[in-house]
Formats: sequence, structure tokens, C-alpha cells
Amino acid sequence: MKSNSTNLRVRLPALIFALEVMIVVLYFVFVTYDDHANALLQNNKTRPMENSLYQNYPFFADIQVMIFLGFGCLLAFFRRYGFGGMVFNFLIATFTIQWAILVQGFFQFYYDGKIHLGVLNLINAEFACAVVLISFGAVLGKTSPVQLLVMALLEIPVFGVTEWAVLKYLKITDAGGSILIHIFACYFGLGVTFVLYRPSLNEGHPKETTSYQSDLLSVMGTLFLWVFWPSFNSALTFKGDDQHRAVLHTFIGLSASTITAFALSSMLSKNGKISMADVQNVTLAGGVTVGASVDMMISPAVAFTLGILGCIACMLGYKYLSPFLARRLRLQDQCGIHNLHGLTGLISSLAGICAILLATEETYGPSLYQTFSHRAPPEGDPLLAKLQVLIPDLEAGLGRSAREQALFQVAAVFGTIAAAAVGGLLTGVVLKLPYLASPSDEKCFDDELFFDVPPDYNCVNGPQDVWSYVLRDTNKIDAD
Repeated sequence: MKSNSTNLRVRLPALIFALEVMIVVLYFVFVTYDDHANALLQNNKTRPMENSLYQNYPFFADIQVMIFLGFGCLLAFFRRYGFGGMVFNFLIATFTIQWAILVQGFFQFYYDGKIHLGVLNLINAEFACAVVLISFGAVLGKTSPVQLLVMALLEIPVFGVTEWAVLKYLKITDAGGSILIHIFACYFGLGVTFVLYRPSLNEGHPKETTSYQSDLLSVMGTLFLWVFWPSFNSALTFKGDDQHRAVLHTFIGLSASTITAFALSSMLSKNGKISMADVQNVTLAGGVTVGASVDMMISPAVAFTLGILGCIACMLGYKYLSPFLARRLRLQDQCGIHNLHGLTGLISSLAGICAILLATEETYGPSLYQTFSHRAPPEGDPLLAKLQVLIPDLEAGLGRSAREQALFQVAAVFGTIAAAAVGGLLTGVVLKLPYLASPSDEKCFDDELFFDVPPDYNCVNGPQDVWSYVLRDTNKIDAD
């Protein structure tokens, strides 16, 4: 078999079976149930309705919809790459969650020689999965499923180490994942696409087009993401008022970016018409821009403002920045992840830093030290005992000032970008190796390369094509 062949008959099964055997062995050796799923630890004092399942499963279910339906439909916008966008999303998401349970488990849920598995692990793994799927957007249509599996295999450990280092040593506040999910995923994906640069694609590709049906399907993905984004941003926030604020701020931010997106799309169009690409992507910007401060007392008006600012940055990025990056910096960002996740993630991080600097007891009361747990007084501080009278569950913190916490947030942003970019560049180098079934430039954005396509694939790609196809058959019958 030639090294430049795209035949998957050996490559894909061999890789999948090898990965699954590895994962099964690791699960046998290291994975067990957590306390809430272990029958051995239940007794007559156990209250089933207090099981963590009932707190966490609704969030898990909502994020499942986002991962498999939201991202899947959203990535199916190319006219001839609907199978690839949706089905490769399915494949990569499923593998990534399996792999992330192990990688994150060793860093966050490992004790007594085992990874203890519960629904909370699944939620964390789905966040890691979102990272890979966002990065996938940068190379959509230009990679094989073999390459995508290898990318997921390498990206998850880099993400796991970065997440562990940032949370353990920098101890930041990032409830909505603007830093650790959106920024990391963006710059990792850009690192990969920089190495996989294809000069011939800068002038466009004949198959890099959409159709009426593909745009409708992609908008369905946008709607799934839009509806369930409040769960994504609030899933791991502190239960109670923090989580309540996270839901409110996410909805307000999304609604603001959506309304603004329609106005800007029409205003920036030469013919004054609305672009479906803007509806599919820019409307979601508010969900990212509120992320870093989503559980803080930023006020509904600020959440609204962040949604508008994120939308403006995202829209201008798609219109002006993406073409510049492709021409000048070799960054062919297929889905514009730098606009929807990078620029908005940076705005969100800045907003989170400002919110931290402005946070006082006058605004938060004693719960300041729950929302910003690392600002709580350290063990032995008399102030801690006084606060624990008011908030019995309050744990000792590090005694950081607002300025110190803000500086750690800044360090986390730059550290995350550096780790993601380097990891993406190295992963890109691996993906350029032979035998990974990389498609040629001519075969990019084409389902026929990797799928058995239906007979009407080459003639039915939109309502106009369908009508032409029907007319041709009708005329042929009349002629006979």
C-alpha cells in the first residue's frame, strides 16, 4: 500500500482496535466506581435521592446534546462534506470521552490506586471533548479520520496536563472555560493548521461551498448549542446563587450576541442581506464572552455588553482577520475558531480579570470567599473562624488579594496559549507523517473519498439540483 493512499481498510481498523485494546486494559487496571456508584458503600442510612447523579445528570445530558448534535450539525455546513462533518464528529467525540476519562482521571480523580468514576468525570471528559471538537473545526475537510483520531489522542494529554497545572498551581477562576476550553482549543487548532498549511487552498476550493440543506442543518446545530449553552457554562460552578447567576448571564450574553449578529450581518453585507455563516457562528459569541466571569456579580447589564462586544469582535474577525491570517500567517482556519473561540475567549478573560479586581465584600458579602475560594483566609487565620460561623461549609483558602488573583489569571491566559500552540505545532508535525491517509488538495471537502455515498450524491446537493435532476428524468421519459 502506498504511503499517500487514502484507503482506510487497514489503517482505520488497525488504529481503532489498537486504541480500544489499550483503553480496555487501562480501564481494567485503573478504573472503578466512585462512592456514589459503588453498591458496596450503600447501607440503610443511604438516601438515594442525595446521590450525586441527581445533581449532575441533567447537566451531563445537556452537554451530551451539545457535543453530539450541536457540534455535529454545525460542522455539516459544506455541500459535499455533510457526512464528514457530522460522522467524524461522532467518531472523534466518542473516542475522546473514553480517553479523557483516563487522562483527566489520573490528574483529578485518582486515589487509592484507582480512578473513581462518576457522572462528574463524564462532565469533565465532555469538556475535554469540546476542546478537541473546537480544534477539529480548524482542519475540517482537510484531514482523514485516522489523522483526527491521532490528533485527539495527542491533544487530550496536552490539555490534561495544562488543565492540571493551571488549576493546581495557578488556581484560577474560569467557570465557563473561556481560558482552559476555548482559548486552549483555539490555539491548539491553529498550531495544527499552521503545520498542515495547503497553499493551493488560499484561493478557495470548488467544493468549499454550502447548499440550502447543509446551511439548514448547520443552523440546527447552532440552535442546539444556543439552547443548552447555559448548562455548559454553569455545570461546574458552585451550587446555589453562583450557578443561578451563570445561567442568567449566559442566556443574556447569548441573546445580546444573537440580536447584534443579525444587525451586523445585514449592515456589513454589500447587498444588505443576512449571511447564514454569521447566523451559524456569530450568534454564539456571547456564550464565550461571559464564560470567565459567568458566576460573578458582574450585573446583567455587563453580561449584555459582553455579548455585544463578543459579537462585534467575532463578526469583524470573520470578515477581515481570517482572510489576513490565511494569506499572511499560513493559518487556514476552516471554521473560524479564532473568531468564535479565540478573540471572544480573550475578551472574556479580560472581563474576568476586571471582575476579580472589582469584587469586594460590599458586593458579595461573606460569599465572596466561596465564589473566589482562593481569596479565603488561610488555615489558622482568625478571620476564617469568623467567616465559618456565617458560612459553615467555607474552606480555608490562600489569602490572596484581588490583585494577586488577577495576576494569576493573566499568567494562566499566556501559559495556556503557549502550551496549546506548542502542542498544536507538534501534533501537526505528527499528522504530516505518511500512512495517515491525508487527502490530496483536490479531494478535500469531499465525502466520496472516505464514505460510500448514495447514488444521488453527484447530482442532488440542493433544491435547485433536485429540480434539475427531476426535469432531466422527465424529459428523458418524454423523449422515449
